[in-house]
Amino acid sequence: MTSLTDLACEVLNTAKPSEKVRLTYRYAQMWRAGEISEIGDRTPPHRPARPANPVLCSPGDMPKRSTGGGKRRINLIHAIAHIELNAIDLGWDAVARFAPLNLPKAFYDDWVQVAEDEARHFEMLEKRLHELDAAYGDLPAHDGLWEAAMNTADDVLARMAVAPMLLEARGLDTTPGTVKRLRANGDHATADIMEQIGDEEISHVAAGVRWFEHVCAQRQLDPVPTFKNLVVTRFKGQIKPPFNTQARDQAAMAPAYYLTAAKT
Repeated sequence: MTSLTDLACEVLNTAKPSEKVRLTYRYAQMWRAGEISEIGDRTPPHRPARPANPVLCSPGDMPKRSTGGGKRRINLIHAIAHIELNAIDLGWDAVARFAPLNLPKAFYDDWVQVAEDEARHFEMLEKRLHELDAAYGDLPAHDGLWEAAMNTADDVLARMAVAPMLLEARGLDTTPGTVKRLRANGDHATADIMEQIGDEEISHVAAGVRWFEHVCAQRQLDPVPTFKNLVVTRFKGQIKPPFNTQARDQAAMAPAYYLTAAKT
């Protein structure tokens, strides 16, 4: 019998972005409909399959994102599309990688939904690139998000802390400014996409907080100092203001998480 982790690994082992998106939509629907009920125990690959392009570079070699003129705007959209493609795999990786923990079904519900959301976000951004006579893969991209995934593959707490609670939460902070600049430059089409993505990412951060606190309770750990320690030990950068406190509040992320961490 096919299991959810079998499906997750199939997506992870699919290199072509359009096929990764298609399978994500199909498998998410199958899971919700109850056509797949077994979680399974398939081990995910160390790295997901990737197309030949974009060429992956170190973060320091990437051009600075900008909401300005045509080429710079394409750089921005391409960079965000790359993040969203990686985020599809992060959702499926969480499903398969942490299946041995026997977490509640709601955990799998959440991360299947996250993967589906990220697939839609990638599709919207890819369509916008096509409207601007560009395509995903035209520009180099960095591998920082999957490096963070590999650095947290051994512990669901580390994954929840670094991926949704730190990196996606940072997206909540930066998106309003990006939307504002895009609108100031007259690019309302891209601004609308970014605004929708920002709104929907709140639920992803909320899922991270929910399962981080759930596992902390299981392990009898204090969530805030545990989060702070994981940020220091599992993440190369720092948590820096300004913070979108309204969006973080909507995600049920207590200020003590990020205000305490920001002072380290």
